[in-house]
Amino acid sequence: MKRLILLRHAKSGWNDPGMRDFDRPLSERGERDAPAIGARLRERGIFPDRIVSSPAVRAARTAELIADAMNYQRERIVWKGEIYEASAGDLLRCIRSMDEADERILLIGHNPGISDVARRLTGTGFGDLPTCAAVGIDLNVPAWAEAGDTVGKITFHEHPARLPALRVSADTFAGDHPIGKGSERTHDP
Repeated sequence: MKRLILLRHAKSGWNDPGMRDFDRPLSERGERDAPAIGARLRERGIFPDRIVSSPAVRAARTAELIADAMNYQRERIVWKGEIYEASAGDLLRCIRSMDEADERILLIGHNPGISDVARRLTGTGFGDLPTCAAVGIDLNVPAWAEAGDTVGKITFHEHPARLPALRVSADTFAGDHPIGKGSERTHDP
């Protein structure tokens, strides 16, 4: 079984109407929410083997803050341009191309694609993911290449608005990720 965590990027700013969509940064709220959701995933014992993210500024910053909260090395984040502006079909192709050695993937992207692929994988009427919300999906397949419609089951749904006590600095959690700063892969939660 493969485990997928889909996460929509944290809240972004719209302060500069002339800025390209790709370049939009996180808002102050986004800068707080991303470490909080990373801390919540860490608290739940969810440690991805790989974080894969859109390279758009808001998604990339979300990935970095979550990685920091989980003590996951930023250098290990995989940036995939095809996640930006991806449809559910595009994201499904991306998921199918994941490294089979990775059992748990955290995929950070954008709506509507990220919510649409959650619905496709689970066959549910799952609503749209708000910013910085995460949904865990267990895929009833032995290989990423076999991911498809209705092969998944939702195992959790987290949103920063439900986590006010966790709005803290990512530095609080240094050293907790099994694939953290300089360590080898030695832990399989």
